[in-house]
Amino acid sequence: MSGTAAVFLTGASSGIGEALARHYAARGAKLGLVARRADLLESLAASLPGGADTYAADVRDLGALQAAAADFVAKHGVPGLVIANAGVSHGTLTEFAGDADVFRQILEVNVVGMVNTFQPFVAAMREAGRGTLAGVASVAGYRGLPGAGAYSASKAAAIRYLESLRVELRGTGVRVATVCPGYIATPMTARNPYPMPFIITADDFARRFARALDAGRDYAVIPWQMGIAARLLAILPNAAFDAAFARAGRKPRKA
Repeated sequence: MSGTAAVFLTGASSGIGEALARHYAARGAKLGLVARRADLLESLAASLPGGADTYAADVRDLGALQAAAADFVAKHGVPGLVIANAGVSHGTLTEFAGDADVFRQILEVNVVGMVNTFQPFVAAMREAGRGTLAGVASVAGYRGLPGAGAYSASKAAAIRYLESLRVELRGTGVRVATVCPGYIATPMTARNPYPMPFIITADDFARRFARALDAGRDYAVIPWQMGIAARLLAILPNAAFDAAFARAGRKPRKA
């Protein structure tokens, strides 16, 4: 538990975020939980041993994240672990004008929201000379998947952003970790109309996530089998990749 006595987590109301909250609560962490849905946050906090501090906020709102961070630090000190987990996923097609707003929403939540989550903590962590900033990206960021241009682009951007931040903070005592889930059984993946190889539960993901951070890893793909598959796809020639995925199943567009 060393170094994670206090954990600040976004996207906590369901799926991966809820599983991470339960995992770290079971380890005795003081939790700061952020999500847009206040009712689900309160219900989750009430079910956790020791409860949690909850903050109903949209990660696109930097001011709201700064206020939440200030409150949490005032109560528990600088957290040992900040997890930028909030994310959205919808099918998108450039040909539809209505999807332009969906593209913007996905990029703002998945990329700018990650920046907004970390920004209030970086200076304090640097001054303390400790702590971990962990970003939840995705193997979808390895290649552009058809029908998921916004999601793939957002996760590719998240991976590169986290890499930049890791190098910026090298030598400060602050660690930056990139965690790329494969298929995780959550409400987000429940609507996927295609096979999802190596899918694992959110609780299993949370255990593996914590184990990777405890081991000091700065990059992890969970489950590891998807890491092999994603790396093979990354080096696949464009002609072969295009032929293989042109007719692949696509995530439904936002209603």
